[in-house]
Amino acid sequence: MGDRNPETDDPFFSALVTPHRSLPRSGFRAVMIVAGLVCLSSGLVFWSMGAWPVAGFFGLDIAALWLAFRLSYRSGRAYEEVNVSYHEVHVRKVSPSGRIEDYRFNPLWIRLSVTRLEDEGCVKVSLVGRGIDLVLGGFLNPADRESFANAFSGALNAARSGPLQPA
Repeated sequence: MGDRNPETDDPFFSALVTPHRSLPRSGFRAVMIVAGLVCLSSGLVFWSMGAWPVAGFFGLDIAALWLAFRLSYRSGRAYEEVNVSYHEVHVRKVSPSGRIEDYRFNPLWIRLSVTRLEDEGCVKVSLVGRGIDLVLGGFLNPADRESFANAFSGALNAARSGPLQPA
């Protein structure tokens, strides 16, 4: 940090916060194939017993499962970029649809608010000040949210104290 020129206002902290998706695309295909085979075999059993309308409901199950995964992967396209320099905190939130929201704050005028619950850990991280309550990393799990809050808190404190002067 001491090598940076505070006049250029280069960010000294930068984080890209993305939601976690535990199932890769290949896993999605495998789940859909297995579920499809189970529903197809079950549907054929009911069809052979004369209960053919039941087979259609198995098709609805597959469609609902596919839709749930598609919506999950779509929400996974959201992300947040957080940059801290000595003169500015810049937050860019990008929604799954691609809508961008930019926020810029003076690091002296905002504070970091971290809400923790005994049983759950860190449940909310937000920037608060001047009528703003901007939630950061809302899609993170508590452990990742805690890690982000610690790193961001250090960067915000460094921005408030100003650049380090060489000895």
